[in-house]
This record gives sequence, structure tokens and C-alpha cells, in this order.
Amino acid sequence: MVEESGGGFVLVHVATPLQVCEARDRKGLYAKARAGIIPAFTGVSDPYEEPTDADVVIDTADASPYDAVQTVLDHLRADGWLTS
Repeated sequence: MVEESGGGFVLVHVATPLQVCEARDRKGLYAKARAGIIPAFTGVSDPYEEPTDADVVIDTADASPYDAVQTVLDHLRADGWLTS
């Protein structure tokens, strides 16, 4: 939609395995979803559909926040979005 109106768009897929999401869940939402307290929870009771057309994919199970940012910045520089 953005590109159709003449704007630019970069799709960054922050890929995090379900097990990592659950381990990082400070609010206990995944546990509540598994217990049936939260219905229609993506990845637990509802399917998760990974994007197939991402410009950048970052695996946060292995990448530090710094590395993730650098990956995005490198892509933006390589495609001419950033000049420095």
C-alpha cells in the first residue's frame, strides 16, 4: 500500500522461534494462552504465518540488539536509504 502510493517501504521480519518468545515472556501471556485463558493467541492457538517477502530477516535467537540494528542499517545503506 505504501509503495503503491509512491512511498518507500522496507519489510523487516524479526524472526524469533516460539520457544524463545515464551522464554522471554515477562507477562506470562504464552502460559495463559496455553492454559486457554487467552483465546486466539498467535503461535499457540492461532497459526503464525511468517512473511515470505521480507527485505531483511533478523533471527533474534542469535542476534544481539546491537547486531540486529546493524543489520537493518546495513540494508538501508546498501539500498540507498541512508548515505552515512
